[in-house]
Amino acid sequence: MAGLINAGVVRAEESAEYLTDERCFILELANDQHDPKASISRARVTPGVTTVQHRVRATEERYVILAGRGIAEIGGLEPQRVGPGDVVLIPAGRPQRIANIGNEDLVFLCICTPRFEWRNYESLE
Repeated sequence: MAGLINAGVVRAEESAEYLTDERCFILELANDQHDPKASISRARVTPGVTTVQHRVRATEERYVILAGRGIAEIGGLEPQRVGPGDVVLIPAGRPQRIANIGNEDLVFLCICTPRFEWRNYESLE
């Protein structure tokens, strides 16, 4: 089928995880300019931490909660408790942040369409 990405396996190195100014750890699982339609990263927020209020222009996000407990805040909506199996939908340009309210790391996949680019990120703090 035309237009699909090349077949293959992408492996992320755990040692490539980095701490962002947003106050969370990110491991890019798939974010490549040759695959501009989407990116996937693993985010990790340590206990008691709330990420920086921010928005991502021109990029829709989906957080798939894998472990831990949190409160997701998306501009215009009431804060919502989240846990494993929940999916947080964040429209492009919408203010957002997430807080870890548990005793273990809050871990989630962040799936962005189109792919995440730092030039579209804007801190609101």
